[in-house]
Amino acid sequence: MTYGMGFATNSMNIPALAGKGCLILSDELNHASLVLGARLSGATIRIFKHNNMQSLEKLLRDAIVHGQPRTHRPWRKILILVEGIYSMEGSIVRLPEVIALKKKYKAYLYLDEAHSIGALGPNGRGVVDYFGLDPRDVDIMMGTFTKSFGGAGGYIGGSKVLIDYLRKHSHSTAYATSMSPPVAEQIITSMKCIMGADGTSLGRERVEQLAENTRYFRRRLTEMGFIIYGNSDSPVVPLMLYMPAKIGAFGREMLKRHIGVVVVGFPATPIIESRARFCVSAAHTKEMLDEALSKISEVGDLLQLKYSRHHFVPLLDRPFDETTYEETED
Repeated sequence: MTYGMGFATNSMNIPALAGKGCLILSDELNHASLVLGARLSGATIRIFKHNNMQSLEKLLRDAIVHGQPRTHRPWRKILILVEGIYSMEGSIVRLPEVIALKKKYKAYLYLDEAHSIGALGPNGRGVVDYFGLDPRDVDIMMGTFTKSFGGAGGYIGGSKVLIDYLRKHSHSTAYATSMSPPVAEQIITSMKCIMGADGTSLGRERVEQLAENTRYFRRRLTEMGFIIYGNSDSPVVPLMLYMPAKIGAFGREMLKRHIGVVVVGFPATPIIESRARFCVSAAHTKEMLDEALSKISEVGDLLQLKYSRHHFVPLLDRPFDETTYEETED
């Protein structure tokens, strides 16, 4: 099912899927829309450490052993909430392990693919495709159309039973406005391109180019001495600024050099973990990336942002394209 707003897709559908007597297990770094949806549901909420399977399994085991507080009755439902790519960390969910735990403890899995659909996997089908898993192992698949598809809104994917249930019980279905026809057409066109249903290989080529750009951009930032978070295949690249006072300074200095940068601070991140968030695109050429990297390095020197003690020195006995790097410490 499709919805006119991505945020509401989470915040309005989770209350339809869980309620009183249910247990929601949520990653500590989940998006605000997932957090709001969990709170609105009225279910009991437990938080597990980010991408930590030991923490998740402990909560699952305790939930099965002890049941609900006071009555110790079994939970009506246990729902695990995770994201494909975490939007502020750039990390990728450890989905195979989450699915294994979900099956072991008979829980349900809600996967938010807002930042991974159209960006990860050999076919661009998200984190499930990235790990080569069966989509049927994920009970509720959610995503948005605002990133890879260049549109607006969100969607929920699942079994026919699930979709029929949401059609009757979700506030987002009953009361919200649907997306406009032009937006729907944009999404359909983008989807056909990614899937190759338009008769071309353009979609696959863009997915491959995005993966190449992502690895190159991340590698070069690391070589410069910046601290970056996330998985090496994640096109969401957080560059750590740490000090809140440097948030505005970094944004202004980059803008002076004609590059717009998203800078993020509290409450979206911990107060001393301010960062700049770069989102790599398949449309970026190597020349564009190199120009941006050069200016990022310049501002990094100006504001003393190269916190990493690990620097990578080129070994000049090989051609540039085959350059390897040795790690040194100051």
